[in-house]
Amino acid sequence: METMTIGQLSAAAGVNVETVRYYQRRSLLAAPQRQSGSIGRYPISALIRLRFIRRSQSLGFSLDDVGALLSLDDGQGCAAARTIGEHKLAEVQQRIQTLQALEAALTTLVSQCATKRRKVRCPLIEALMKTEGPAFQAEG
Repeated sequence: METMTIGQLSAAAGVNVETVRYYQRRSLLAAPQRQSGSIGRYPISALIRLRFIRRSQSLGFSLDDVGALLSLDDGQGCAAARTIGEHKLAEVQQRIQTLQALEAALTTLVSQCATKRRKVRCPLIEALMKTEGPAFQAEG
């Protein structure tokens, strides 16, 4: 079986060596096998696991979620993994709704800025200056 040093592992996964050590401290990645007095060597499975962690994070999963998903990787935990995925999906859908509302408000405010040249205070700046209510509440 091919093995790698921590430097080779981190380079292959595109992460910093300290990231690998951090994941070990978080128990997301096992410590390397060591012969007495030798450099630790990681199996290919460590690279696969490290890539899983990074991919999961890029999808918005927290390290706690990643740890839970990794603990369910026994072929029996699909229902629990689905629950974690559904929770993340609900969070993403909520963020999308929030961003769509922000997009609509900014579109309106930017449009108002283009039509109200120097006659009144800039609507975008005025919306950001508000101390009460949502900062980007589009006014009709």
